[in-house]
Amino acid sequence: MDYIRVTAENIDKEHICCAISNNKDVQVASKKDWMLERFSEGLVFLKSIERGKCFIEYIPAENAWIPIEADGYTYIDCLWVSGSFKGHGYSNDLLNACIADSKEKGRKGLCILSSAKKKPFLADPKYLKYKGFSVSDESDCGIQLWYLPFSESSEKPRFMECAKHPHIDEQGYVLYYTDQCPFNAKYVPIIEKTAAEQGIPFKAIKLQTKDEAQNAPTPVTNYALFRNGEYLTNEQMNDAKFLKLVSA
Repeated sequence: MDYIRVTAENIDKEHICCAISNNKDVQVASKKDWMLERFSEGLVFLKSIERGKCFIEYIPAENAWIPIEADGYTYIDCLWVSGSFKGHGYSNDLLNACIADSKEKGRKGLCILSSAKKKPFLADPKYLKYKGFSVSDESDCGIQLWYLPFSESSEKPRFMECAKHPHIDEQGYVLYYTDQCPFNAKYVPIIEKTAAEQGIPFKAIKLQTKDEAQNAPTPVTNYALFRNGEYLTNEQMNDAKFLKLVSA
């Protein structure tokens, strides 16, 4: 498998999401705009030359859009290999590239979000354990921060208090999200409209800056749904899934 690094110079022509074929789709545009603003902060997006969900996205943890204390680490936003790409060692290729790049840059190690049991849109804990990662911290909602230090003397990364104890005062459904996930540009407005039509108390809060994300009341910032103040899920959903959740 050959890989290509998406940069500010080639992002206009590169395909970044296999689920969306139109490069001018609002979802792709929002994600690319977000990426363009992050490249100067050290964002790396490495993907397969072939179209498909086979990529890794990472950034210096100081610039990550989540509430963690992990200075000197590299934070992996997403390591995603799916469909026909599974089972060929591509995850290892991408992770090894991240490790080599991070060591060359003098980083202390890697960190990434996961959980005790596999959750949608989070890294697989079984794979992380197999690759030598271990849990460095855990939020009350079950989201875990895993890390792979390059030295035994490296301190463990940890969640900020706002992420370790996720809670808000607002009632009803409250969604925190960012443009890091391209699907939000399409589906968040759909859920807003559905909630309004059904009379469901719902509020969407878009995190617009790194500072807002690093101080958000949730360990997951690209999509975090609360209900009556309590963290509920990080799973992106369409209108049908949202209504099913509400009626459950």
